[in-house]
Amino acid sequence: MQYEIKQLDKFKYIEEGEGEPLVLLHGLFGALSNFRDLIEYFRNHYKVVVPMLPLFELDILHTSVGGLQKFVYKFIEAKDYRNIHLLGNSLGGHVGLVHVLKHPERIRSLILTGSSGLFENGMGDTYPKRGDYEYIKKKTEVTFYDPKMATKELVDEVYEITTSRLKVIKIIALAKSAIRNNLGEELSQIQQPTLLVWGNNDTITPPFVGREFNRLIPNSELHFIDKCGHAPMMERPEEFNKILHKFLTKLNEPAAVA
Repeated sequence: MQYEIKQLDKFKYIEEGEGEPLVLLHGLFGALSNFRDLIEYFRNHYKVVVPMLPLFELDILHTSVGGLQKFVYKFIEAKDYRNIHLLGNSLGGHVGLVHVLKHPERIRSLILTGSSGLFENGMGDTYPKRGDYEYIKKKTEVTFYDPKMATKELVDEVYEITTSRLKVIKIIALAKSAIRNNLGEELSQIQQPTLLVWGNNDTITPPFVGREFNRLIPNSELHFIDKCGHAPMMERPEEFNKILHKFLTKLNEPAAVA
């Protein structure tokens, strides 16, 4: 499915469907393909928006979780979105968390899946080896419960990023920024209804991370998906969409009178 990439000033983004904005933030090696099933399903119910995060365009000083959050803030302001359902996977979840803590006013709900912000294995102790295709393939496979999810197309996308020395430096800067920027102390301030969807077989942000987010974010609910790794919306799209649709529908139901 090809989507039209729109442009407003320096912002590139996809916008499909009508209704309340469902804004999707991708992770460190994220691409549009990560959200294909999600966009297709929810464009019939919401305005689905995917801003292209400038992972490699920011100067090295601002190549950080905070730098990406500022970009998201400026994008939301430029588009004047309100009542936003903000969804982030992996690093995108971390950016979403920082955004809600700094600018809660336009955010109606938060959805995190495999989010960093408390703990993540990331690249482990080995950073991307330039030009080593097999290494990149193995690292991409680790993202999923089923290694076959790491298609040649996906591995090629990641490999292409790691062939550039500057991009590798920026990936390392972002990964280190995510590890430094631990939000444990602040999560209790989040007021928005929060949905946590975790893969039971996530090795990057393991299930205990989902439980810890659930414990620390007051108005949160946690769902696990079996036989699923770090990107539930890719690996188990039907289950993921069902959980998310139920959560969003519940938000729009009038509160029951006791």
